[in-house]
Amino acid sequence: MDLNLLRALDALLQENSVTRAAERLGTSPAAASRMLARLRRAVGDPLLVRAGQGMVPTPRALELREEVGALLRGCENVLRPGAGFAPVHLERTFTVQTSDVVLVRVAGPLTERIRAEAPEVDVLFLPESLEGGPALRQGLVDVEVGVLGQLDPEIRTRPLLRAPLVGVARSGHPLFEGRITARRFAAVDHIGVSRRGKRLGPIDAVLAERGLRRRVAVVVPSHTSAMLLARDSDLVALGLEDWLPETVAALGLRTFRIPLELDPLEMGMAWHPRNSADPGHRWFREHLAAAVRQARED
Repeated sequence: MDLNLLRALDALLQENSVTRAAERLGTSPAAASRMLARLRRAVGDPLLVRAGQGMVPTPRALELREEVGALLRGCENVLRPGAGFAPVHLERTFTVQTSDVVLVRVAGPLTERIRAEAPEVDVLFLPESLEGGPALRQGLVDVEVGVLGQLDPEIRTRPLLRAPLVGVARSGHPLFEGRITARRFAAVDHIGVSRRGKRLGPIDAVLAERGLRRRVAVVVPSHTSAMLLARDSDLVALGLEDWLPETVAALGLRTFRIPLELDPLEMGMAWHPRNSADPGHRWFREHLAAAVRQARED
C-alpha cells in the first residue's frame, strides 16, 4: 500500500465523510470515493457504511483508526530531515582517519565534547594508511581530517584551518647559534615524514628556485617519530606553528621560522555525500571541526 492511500485511509477514518476527507486531502469527492473503494478491497471490509445522511465506521475501521494514525506519524518522522535527533540517545562509533600530529592534539578536546552530549558514542581513529583509496566511498572511514590529497570526485570537503610550517630542532642545535638563513637551513640534514618514503616536497621546490638543495637524511612514517629523532640528533624536522607547544618544550625542542616564502599548510575535512544529511554524522562533523579549531587556538 502506498503512502498516499494510507493518508486517504487516515482522513476517511478521522472524518467519517468522503466529502470532508476530500477537503482534507486536497482532492475531489469523486477521487476520495475511488480511494475508499480501493481501501475496501484491500482491507476486505466496508470501513464506512451509510447511516442516514452520514456515514459510520465499522468495528474494523475503529480498530484501524489509531493504528493508521500512529503509522503515518512514524512515516513522517522518518521522512523529516533530522527529526527527533537527540545526541544523548545516539549509540554509534565514528571512524576518523588522520595523522598522528592531528590525533594527539584533537583527540582530547573531541572526546570531551562528545562525552558531554552523547556518552554512548565512541570514536575510532585510524592512521592515514587508507589515504588515497576509496575508504570514504566504501564506508571504511566516516571522516578524513588533514591535508586532503586525491579524493573521489563525489567526496564532500570542508576547510578547517591554515597553519604555517615551522622548523623543529633540539634546543642545543648549532642552527640556533646565529641567524637562520635559507642557506643555513638548507645546509643541515633534515627528517622527512612520509608513509610512502617520499623525500621531496613543496619546500624543496622553493629551495631549488634559490639554487639551494637540502639533504633529507632520514625518512620516517610519522610526525611523532620525527620529533623524537630530532630530540636525539642534529636532524631538523618540520612542524605546524603553535600546534604542540607543550610537547615541543617537554621534549627539549625549539621551533623556528623557516626563512622561505612557503604557503601555509591547509587542513580540511572530507566525507562521503551519503552521510551529508545524516543528523548524527552532521553532529559529529561539527564537533570534530570545532575540536580542530580549538586545537589551533589553545
